[in-house]
Amino acid sequence: MLYDITPPLCPDMPVWPGDTPFGVFRTWSLSGACPVNVSRLSLSTHTGAHADAPLHYRPDGVGIGEVDLAPYLGPCRVLHCQDTGPLLTREILQMRLGDAPLPPRVLIRSYQRFPLGHWDDGFMAVAPEVVDWLGERGVCLIGTDTASLDPVNSKTLEAHHAVARHGMAILENLLLDEVPEGDYELIALPLKLMGVDASPVRAVLRPLN
Repeated sequence: MLYDITPPLCPDMPVWPGDTPFGVFRTWSLSGACPVNVSRLSLSTHTGAHADAPLHYRPDGVGIGEVDLAPYLGPCRVLHCQDTGPLLTREILQMRLGDAPLPPRVLIRSYQRFPLGHWDDGFMAVAPEVVDWLGERGVCLIGTDTASLDPVNSKTLEAHHAVARHGMAILENLLLDEVPEGDYELIALPLKLMGVDASPVRAVLRPLN
């Protein structure tokens, strides 16, 4: 059994305000004179479920085609945090997790229902202290069902920079509506896009038992 945690990509999907809308354009069409359909895509590197590269928020950061793939594949824990308000704090997470060992990847669900049909600028952000605490416990990847770890109006991206301090990876815009809280195997490899700040991923979870 697999949980597909990738939102569908389609022309009417919401995108970050001002970013590139998703578009599909037919280059060749199947007909008597043409044996194939071929299309071209227009999209942001942050379309749908995606992996942020350090280049996204650091001028000296590496592009997504150069990152280590290991964080995007392996054991993870899905945490339900729908009732924590606009900011997930370290205190909230510590109360929920205690001192028990964590797998090296943590995915955070904040929505009761993912906003597939509209843009939500009031999404839950993650405090940088949460990232620090997870990094200190050996977590190598943090994922969320929101468009960013940081608030929509942030100019400093403190949570992203906390990720960089610990050498962690980021997944955003995951669709976690149907996933029970618990432990899984994560598979969410980015494309090998050289010199690029992010990549869409096809993210799936496989139960461990």
